[in-house]
Amino acid sequence: MCVIWTAERDIAQVPGVLMTTANAATAEPWLAALHASSDRLASAVGDLSEEELTRPSFAGQWSIADVLSHLGSGAQISAGLVERGLAGGTQPPRREELAPVWDHWNALRPADQRARWIEADSRHLRMLDELGGEERAALRVPYFAGLMDLATYAGYRLSEQSVHAWDVQVALDPGIVIPPAEAALLWERIDVVATRFREGAVLARLAPASITVNRTDSPGGATLLLASELHIYPCAPADPTATLTGTTEALVRLIYGRNRPGLDGLSASGSVDVNELRALFPGY
Repeated sequence: MCVIWTAERDIAQVPGVLMTTANAATAEPWLAALHASSDRLASAVGDLSEEELTRPSFAGQWSIADVLSHLGSGAQISAGLVERGLAGGTQPPRREELAPVWDHWNALRPADQRARWIEADSRHLRMLDELGGEERAALRVPYFAGLMDLATYAGYRLSEQSVHAWDVQVALDPGIVIPPAEAALLWERIDVVATRFREGAVLARLAPASITVNRTDSPGGATLLLASELHIYPCAPADPTATLTGTTEALVRLIYGRNRPGLDGLSASGSVDVNELRALFPGY
């Protein structure tokens, strides 16, 4: 019997409910992945000229510098929320406190967006690294979706950092992929992303469907269930109507709206095809 991986999307609407990951016992893998992704991105953009920073990224209409600005403002805001949580605050961020931060970052020149991202990202990671054992256990971060323990919070931050880093890196190296270990972590919380970033009209058209998801680099199947809502469950369906097959990394990027037709090695058969799933998951 399939058991859903997480109820984060549902409990986020209940004030005061603590959100935790399936493996909330330790935040270390998530924090290590945050560091690794940041280091890779810093290495990729460190020597880019001002003109190169204005090249298009994979993220919609954003340039490389725009992505760095987004990550930098996010790191600044997140550091403030960690500080708030350490002080016992439970108030999630309000738009009126976020808008001035976004406006400031958007007004920076591309080279300054890169420099400020490096500074803000380093400060945020250093703050997390310096937490003592008791602080790590007690910390509750009042993040956008609700109160989170450290592992859950780090998972949300990795989701932003890792995928947007790929947006930049693939613009510079078309063969780049999210490293397997990092993609495996992102897969652990893929239901949270799938349930939030899906196109309702496409879901209504494709449902009902029960899709076997085969990860070619990992044993065991999963289920993408399309009904009035959609979810991804960590076991194969009893009566599938379709099959989707690919590497964990390619499947993660499909659900994050970053599939590249003909390049990512995904295949589908049965009641849905890859093009329909691409439309279902437009990304952000």
